[in-house]
Amino acid sequence: MKAGLHTLQPWAWTLKRIGGQFGAGTESYFSLLRFLLLLNLLASILKACMTLLPTWLEGTPPGPPGPNASSPCGFYDPNPQGLVAFPTHLFNLLSGEGFLEWSPLFYGFYPPRPHLAVTYLCSVFVIGLLDLLLILHRSVSGLKQTLLAESGVLTSFSHRVFTAWDFGLCGDAHVRLRQRSILYELQVELEEAVVRRQAAVRTLGQQARVWSVRILLNLLVIALLGAAFYGVYWATGATVDLQEMPLVQEMPLLRLGVDYLPSIFISGVNFLLPPVFKLIAPLEGYTRSRQIVFILLRTVFLRLASLLVLLFSLWNQITCGGKAEAEECKTCGYNYKELPCWETRLGQEMYKLLLFDLLTGLAVMLLIQFPRKLLCGLCPGALGRVVGTQEFQVPDEVLGLIYAQTVVWVGSFFCPLLPLLNTAKFLLLFYLKKFTLFSTCSPASRTFRASTVNFFFPLVLLLGLAISAVPVLYSLFL
Repeated sequence: MKAGLHTLQPWAWTLKRIGGQFGAGTESYFSLLRFLLLLNLLASILKACMTLLPTWLEGTPPGPPGPNASSPCGFYDPNPQGLVAFPTHLFNLLSGEGFLEWSPLFYGFYPPRPHLAVTYLCSVFVIGLLDLLLILHRSVSGLKQTLLAESGVLTSFSHRVFTAWDFGLCGDAHVRLRQRSILYELQVELEEAVVRRQAAVRTLGQQARVWSVRILLNLLVIALLGAAFYGVYWATGATVDLQEMPLVQEMPLLRLGVDYLPSIFISGVNFLLPPVFKLIAPLEGYTRSRQIVFILLRTVFLRLASLLVLLFSLWNQITCGGKAEAEECKTCGYNYKELPCWETRLGQEMYKLLLFDLLTGLAVMLLIQFPRKLLCGLCPGALGRVVGTQEFQVPDEVLGLIYAQTVVWVGSFFCPLLPLLNTAKFLLLFYLKKFTLFSTCSPASRTFRASTVNFFFPLVLLLGLAISAVPVLYSLFL
């Protein structure tokens, strides 16, 4: 019965084929992608029923608020005036400004009606609660695999040899897939056993040398993370100043680049630093699974903390650095001149992060992965194999998913249609990654347990969900 229900899940055969050819870790990535896709689809349906539908049922939403003589803080009209050229529409589509700024995509569009305010808030809390329960359920099921993997029960090779086979398999294709899956599992266990034996016979001097190297490498990691966070903070603060320069205002393409400056910095450090972490991890003398855990922890901290730095920098702009008596914030309680609707501005930043993440993913596929595969075919011999051989990097890919989902959670309160956009993005990503996997990637030379994906990554998802609550609670109670 359980196996029958499993086959009814979307892409069940595709995931089984991926697991047999590329290992359980790669299969777990696509399983997590399917899980997040369903989460976003559920959130999109709830947003449509609890936010969009009540907005239109209570009447046509009013336009932007006009100037008010009694208060200088109410006027806000982002709609462009006069004839707008096509390139400007395209830039507005990419930046979330212009015609999109006053649309159902962003917070500022929704009128302050009592019933709508209740349903708007309820949608946020209901979606957050459902996501929490579903992730906890997935974490508990992954915890069982992790405890078995670490207890030594699964490291018994006789367990793999005598009990891992499924005698209900039918057809040569299913048999070959299961054989490959067991092969990858045994490969992981053998790698772990070799490293543990080496660690057990170290002398005291060797232990001291290993720990000295670990301390120095961790100091290097801290320095790199500090430089990355400062760059994100600087880019967010410099965006407003650069937008006021005459040269930037005269060139729409340059202004679009300035608008995307925080997204470019965040994506840049997320692209450059994880490979450095991979070079550092083997030097620390840990097992393969422990190396992966440290790489993941550092990359998770980089990705999630960069979002927190972005939010902190925006908070500084909105509140004038927390100084309510500052000249810019004295009249309206926040920096109204630069950010007339700060909720929409925050939603725009998350919208740009989502778009830029998708565009960079497409660029990597088209400009790096496929040319490397072509080079492998054009250059026969060892050179072609070295340059063109690519492996599917499960930790990087999974953390990319978690980062993208955290961006959506952070921005969904200020950009209600962000889950819908992310649903379309993840659906496209599933087929693109599947095509890239089978057309350009080879099976990993070194694999790791699927329990890492099934337990550790849902915990990181829970951390991302907790981070997303910070701006929501701030906007509600402070």
